[in-house]
Amino acid sequence: MKLKILILGAGPCGLGAAHHFNMLGHMDWQLFERNDHVGGLSASFKDTQGFTWDVGGHVLFSHYDYFDRAVEEALGDAWYEHQRESWIRIFQRWVPYPFQNNVRYLPNDALAECIAGLRKLLGAPDRTTNFREWMDTVFGRGIVRYFMEPYNRKVWGVPLESMSKDWIAERVSVIDLARIERNIAEQCDDLSWGPNNVFKFPKYGGTGAIYEGIAKPLHERIHLQHEMTEIDLDQKTVTFSNGRVERYEVLINTSPLDLLVSKCRVIPESIVAASGDLIHNSGLIAGLGFEGRRDDSKCWMYFPENNSTFYRVTNFHNYSRFNVPDGDTDRYFSLMCETTYSSHKPEDKTRIVESTIQGLVNSGMIDEGQKAHIASRYLIDIPYSYPVPTLGRDKSLATIQPYLESRSVYSRGRFGAWKYEVGNMDHSFMQGVEVAERLLTGNDECTLNGVAR
Repeated sequence: MKLKILILGAGPCGLGAAHHFNMLGHMDWQLFERNDHVGGLSASFKDTQGFTWDVGGHVLFSHYDYFDRAVEEALGDAWYEHQRESWIRIFQRWVPYPFQNNVRYLPNDALAECIAGLRKLLGAPDRTTNFREWMDTVFGRGIVRYFMEPYNRKVWGVPLESMSKDWIAERVSVIDLARIERNIAEQCDDLSWGPNNVFKFPKYGGTGAIYEGIAKPLHERIHLQHEMTEIDLDQKTVTFSNGRVERYEVLINTSPLDLLVSKCRVIPESIVAASGDLIHNSGLIAGLGFEGRRDDSKCWMYFPENNSTFYRVTNFHNYSRFNVPDGDTDRYFSLMCETTYSSHKPEDKTRIVESTIQGLVNSGMIDEGQKAHIASRYLIDIPYSYPVPTLGRDKSLATIQPYLESRSVYSRGRFGAWKYEVGNMDHSFMQGVEVAERLLTGNDECTLNGVAR
């Protein structure tokens, strides 16, 4: 089939589409990326001091053999495999994740409140109308009070009542009261839950090395530093900030869906209005490189309390020793700290690094003396961090996506599809693969539609 295809965005989704077109022998495609690098939100950067940083706490686990093969081709044997070790910092102590299965670590009063809440659960989860109500019916007063509500407020940066409950699936471990009581009685840790209890990480170059490897054999058709400024749906053209104009027969978009709509030259007001109901948050990644050795086997840690701005911290030197200068983890360690900001949760970007450092002290992650041994401060501002699964999201998508497809535009990926629940790296990559497959063979898009393969 001869079909001229343009792809916007060289993140996991755009590269997934490009990779699959190449696999199928379809060569009439070009990919345009506004940045000077590939990877999108999965890119990585090395700072001037020699520390490597990701755009947030990515780990590599997969639901797809196809994605696994692409990663293996990109990395060869240059990766590590880790057993997940994630914890919650609360009451100046560590509680293994998931919190609800390990409440035995809490002070007696808090433990009693959590168990009492579980025993007094009221209502049916399937009858709740939003995420906040769902939490109450599933976890009870204590767990919601100490962890679920403050942590999710930090992560999402929106009123939890405005969020749907339908995104949850494998993202949240639900309750097994008998299991929890057995853990308390037998003093057992419960650490194995979740799809990412074993994960891979590149030896060199951070997560971005995966996508640089995938892009390498495709580089002749990948055009960097091309920012899309206008789309003419009638003429089927894309205009870029450098003046270049490209025609297409089919356009695959992986940029944020609301921005795509705003760049269309002529588009119905109903589509514009629907895009206004798509809500996202933003993120600040403060990377702090330290001189010294850190003997701490934890991978990443959650912080629900208000003594820190961040909601998650990653011992990034544990993922690969080459994330620190000279690969020398006897001399250096690195902490990558994530903070959400939004209109509901503003943050002072000019002070976020210093407030992050103070939060590390407040929560017991470092002591006052270690502040003098900070070798690197690195800040990444992410304007689009999470597509929030709000109550109105599905209605908006049901308006926008069919219209765009009727105009030969397929919007996919973390923000192109605006579906957080299928927005991991592997999901996003496979959305690109599957839309390419659909266009050339007519096969269904299982990932986008939440259908198991």
